[in-house]
Amino acid sequence: MALKILSWNVNGYRAALKKGFGEFLLGSQADIVGLQEVKACPEQLAEGDTEFKGYGSAFNCAERKGYSGVAAFFKKQPLEILKGFGEERFDSEGRVITLAYEDFYLLNVYFPNGGQGPERLKYKLDFYDAFLAHIEKLRKEGKAVIFCGDVNTAHKEIDLARPKENVENSGFMPIERAWLDKITALGWVDTFRTQHPEPGQYSWWDYKTRARERNVGWRIDYFFIDREHAPLVTDAFILPGVQGSDHCPVGITLKL
Repeated sequence: MALKILSWNVNGYRAALKKGFGEFLLGSQADIVGLQEVKACPEQLAEGDTEFKGYGSAFNCAERKGYSGVAAFFKKQPLEILKGFGEERFDSEGRVITLAYEDFYLLNVYFPNGGQGPERLKYKLDFYDAFLAHIEKLRKEGKAVIFCGDVNTAHKEIDLARPKENVENSGFMPIERAWLDKITALGWVDTFRTQHPEPGQYSWWDYKTRARERNVGWRIDYFFIDREHAPLVTDAFILPGVQGSDHCPVGITLKL
C-alpha cells in the first residue's frame, strides 16, 4: 500500500481557504496533509470550513488566538490523535499534532522561530531538545516515526540561496543547525535530501523581497524518518508551483 503525505505551512488557514486550499486538498490525492501556522481553531471558522469530502480533520490550537497552531487532514481515521507532547511550556503554543496508525506515528510540527530575540531563540533550542527526547522515546516502540513541518532552520549551505549572508540570522545560525546535525547523527533521515542532492530547491521565500520570483529561497520544511524505517520512503518531493503561502508544500510517498 502506498501513502502520500504532504506538509505545508499555510501562513493562516483562513487565508489559505480564500486562496483555494480546499481545491488543492481534494486535487492532491494525498492520504494525509499536515498544516502549520494555521492561526485559527475550528470554532473560529465558518461552518464547513474544515469539511472536505473523504477527509477527517484535527486541529491543535495555541492558547493565544490567531497564533501558531497545526492541523491535519486524513482519509483514514488514526488510532489516536495526540496534541502536544506533554510539556505545558511548549504545548500551550499548539505546535504539535500526532497521528498514530498501526505501522507509524506521524508528528506534524510547527517549530518555533528564533528570530524575535534571545529569549525566543532559547525557547526554540529548548523546544528542539525536548522534541528530540520525545521522538527518541517513540522510536523505542518499534513503529516507524515520521515528523514533518516547518523546522524554521535550513540545515546546510545547499539549503538556502545565500548562506554566507545569513549565517548570523536566525534560521541559519550554527547553534540552530547543530540540532539538525545532532538528529541526523542519531539516525533521523532527511528524506528529501537523501533523494535529491542537487541545489536550488527551496520551500520558503520572503514575501517582502519577492524572492520567489527569483527563487532566492530557503529549505526549512522537512520530512524526517527514523533510519530503521527509511526504506519505506519511496519518494520525497517539494511542490514549488503551489501558491497560497510564502511556503510551498513538501511531501513523501510511503510504501507500507
